[in-house]
Amino acid sequence: MVTAPALAGRMPAVADRGPVDLPFSEADFARIAAFAHREFGLNLQASKKDLVYSRLIKRLRALGLADFDSYCRLIETADGAQEREALTSALTTNVTHFFREGHHFELLANLAVKPQLAALKAGRRLRLWSAGCSAGMEPYSIAMTLLDALPEATQLNIRILATDVDRAILDRAQAALYAEEETRPIPDRMKPQAIARAPDGQMRILPKITQMVRFAELNLMQDWPVRGPFDAIFCRNVAIYFDKPTQARLWQRFATLLAPDGLLFIGHSERLNGPAEATFTSVGVTAYRKTGSMTGPVPA
Repeated sequence: MVTAPALAGRMPAVADRGPVDLPFSEADFARIAAFAHREFGLNLQASKKDLVYSRLIKRLRALGLADFDSYCRLIETADGAQEREALTSALTTNVTHFFREGHHFELLANLAVKPQLAALKAGRRLRLWSAGCSAGMEPYSIAMTLLDALPEATQLNIRILATDVDRAILDRAQAALYAEEETRPIPDRMKPQAIARAPDGQMRILPKITQMVRFAELNLMQDWPVRGPFDAIFCRNVAIYFDKPTQARLWQRFATLLAPDGLLFIGHSERLNGPAEATFTSVGVTAYRKTGSMTGPVPA
């Protein structure tokens, strides 16, 4: 998701609404909140009503709809698939940058790559998942980390899966083009192997990085057509917008897909909860190693 759904920021006051704005009843909000929770796991508390209004009123205007009831009926039907994607974009903010929470990438190199250099060179597989990859900075940072630790990484059995629920942000990620200021957090030693200036002045991620990453659309609240086992899963700054039961199910599902000793990286404001807590041991700030086995059924 992303990857990073965010409903943070200044909440518009009722006085901000102009005279042409549409009524937004408690029932309208409850209906949208229930839909967002059911489909995307978002936990929209009543305090977010005005913020949700300010995000969605733009969609109603773009569609020429007269009221929120019409909008709800649209997203709840089969014909509303495209608008459901727009709803996801409207209710989430993809805040990310290269090497965000840089200690996670250091741990990835030191715990999952460097101890396995000989095995990887001999053909051992390495699988990593960026769940909620947003505009691609996270999976490309992972790829740069691997290439920095293991220069022949592109010739080895190493793959990075990058998923997000937002199709529009995935399109940007796959384009692999970023403004120069967006690439500044990339360590200088990695830049020659990672980026080059494109004809339009933007910075392009080089093929040796992009070829390591496969992007796919995936809703974390639905079935996961992924196999694993993964040596590391990054899911950062996504779960803070889910309620506690949804978080617990998510951690459980990740645990079942991690290899023994696999790593789980979560956001700086997130915490493990539920049965999965017993499966992991902390190896750093919001970084965990799978040291136990899940018991009992894992919720879908």
